[in-house]
Amino acid sequence: MIIVNSISKLRSLRKELEGEVAFVPTMGALHEGHLSLMSEAKKHAQTLIVSIFVNPTQFGPNEDLDTYPRDTEGDSKKCESAGCDILFLPSVSEIYDDNAKTEVSVASLTTNLCGAKRPGHFNGVTTIVSKLFNIVQPDVAVFGKKDYQQLAVLRRMVKDLNFPIRIIGSPTVRESDGLAKSSRNLKLRSDYRKSAVALSQGLVKAHKAFESGERKGATLEQIVKDEVETAGLVPDYISCVDPDTLETYEGGEKALIAIAIFAGEVRLIDNIELHEELAI
Repeated sequence: MIIVNSISKLRSLRKELEGEVAFVPTMGALHEGHLSLMSEAKKHAQTLIVSIFVNPTQFGPNEDLDTYPRDTEGDSKKCESAGCDILFLPSVSEIYDDNAKTEVSVASLTTNLCGAKRPGHFNGVTTIVSKLFNIVQPDVAVFGKKDYQQLAVLRRMVKDLNFPIRIIGSPTVRESDGLAKSSRNLKLRSDYRKSAVALSQGLVKAHKAFESGERKGATLEQIVKDEVETAGLVPDYISCVDPDTLETYEGGEKALIAIAIFAGEVRLIDNIELHEELAI
């Protein structure tokens, strides 16, 4: 595995690559979920490039940028064991010019769910991913379905801006008790770690209700809300939406429930496609 810190060096290496290139952008603190993205990516290309960059522009003023977990040495070993060919480890100054004036924004899909709760977050995501796509020039990029809104936004961005990149959504990887793998799980207090399983339990109950014919979005949301509040978790939002437009679910055979909760100081997200086969 080659480790690269500069844009110029990565571009030089990229010119020498033959065949298709797959890309997995990450913010580090890697776990099995990230490694599953790399495994999926390797199925679609001859070369795998992974980036680790804690992107400051997608954190709000009161969010956890300074305390976001970082383990460059451990992450590098995990990338190498996963078959990464090139690991891109840029600094903030390498990626962002102090006088930069350009921002990438996707309308509509970013106005609800996490977008409503974290103003500016998705502009930070779409801007950094656009920059990384421009630097890496991948043929394929893989993102996890755990952050469904991010996946939907990036698919729209790629389509609208004519990036010649195939976006692949990879299923959420979970702990044995159903909790979605997340870098932020490392910050959970032990009691909150036990109660956090209520996220997936509530989503499973909503899925079963949908299977049984329930088509009222408010009812499906309440099923999840009852489960997480009983466990002592504080909902940030619980929304039943159309999986394509992310607008409020109005009935029909396709629906998604997306949820964000606070377990103490830690904010966790999860979702479930109610019309798909249960995978929790």
